[in-house]
Amino acid sequence: MERTISVEEKIRRAEEIYNRRKENENKNTTARVNLEKKKNTSALKKMRNQIIICILIYFIFYGLANSNLIFSKEFRDKANEVLSYEVDFKEIYLQICNYLDSLKFELINQNEKGENNTNVKPDENQNLEENNNQEINNQQTDEKQNNSIENTNQDNNQQSGENIHDSQDFANTQNLMQDSIGGANEGEISEPKELTEEEQMKKDAEEIKNSINFIIPVQGTITSRYGVRNPTVSTVSKFHTGLDIGTTEGKDIISATDGKVILHSTTGDYGKHLKIEKDDVIIIYAHCSKLLVNEGEEVRQGQKIAEVGSTGNSTGPHLHFEIRKSGRYIDPQLILDI
Repeated sequence: MERTISVEEKIRRAEEIYNRRKENENKNTTARVNLEKKKNTSALKKMRNQIIICILIYFIFYGLANSNLIFSKEFRDKANEVLSYEVDFKEIYLQICNYLDSLKFELINQNEKGENNTNVKPDENQNLEENNNQEINNQQTDEKQNNSIENTNQDNNQQSGENIHDSQDFANTQNLMQDSIGGANEGEISEPKELTEEEQMKKDAEEIKNSINFIIPVQGTITSRYGVRNPTVSTVSKFHTGLDIGTTEGKDIISATDGKVILHSTTGDYGKHLKIEKDDVIIIYAHCSKLLVNEGEEVRQGQKIAEVGSTGNSTGPHLHFEIRKSGRYIDPQLILDI
């Protein structure tokens, strides 16, 4: 059976429903009001900011129009003076590259000297060990001989004095012989002579000439030889690591030897250049206008590999021809018949 609801209960429920609806309406109204207030506030802020910006712009233009400082003659003169000062970034870059090249050359020389020193030390130690072993062997031999002499003397106590003296003389003679053999050069260790840079270069050049046949890569005039020079241009390094052969641009460059192309480059102070390796020798062809072989390619002696140019740090069309053996620079004129 359905429960009957009294009139008072119905009125109470109706009031609750009315109150809930009224609260919801009030919340929605408050939210709309707050939203409208926020919109109005943001619009006022934007308007205020725009007004401030306009005022600032107005004062800036007013200051510029009524100020003689910015457009004064002194200011213009100073600006022209600063603008007239030219900075040659290319020249600065080339000077830095030359300085780094000189440092690299010094480091290579220091490493070569260090390698030579390390090569000398093992030989010295070996000689010392051999001498020490020889001295130990000599001492052991002397002891054995002395022991044998004592035993002989004990066994032959009844022999005549002449035989005893003869055996002692023989023992003394043997000792003198051993001393002369083992101690003739005692304290004297032969040290291998350390080669100078020039001597090392000549030695390397002879080894190269005996093992590799070279031909002249291009016909022309020698414009700069290997070694120290006095350049008139700041971009030219003071120490020349190769041989410059001046000739007309575009002239054929042929490979001076057989070998393998280990570098095909178009950047740096060498400009367009090639590195060709033959055994432990590297040949460089630099400042070319065009490179005709690629990295990893095998070339034959006399093969056309490039054309003369003036790329990179160059003052005119020429071929920079450079030879290195085991990282050491070699004067090309010690090898080429120029």
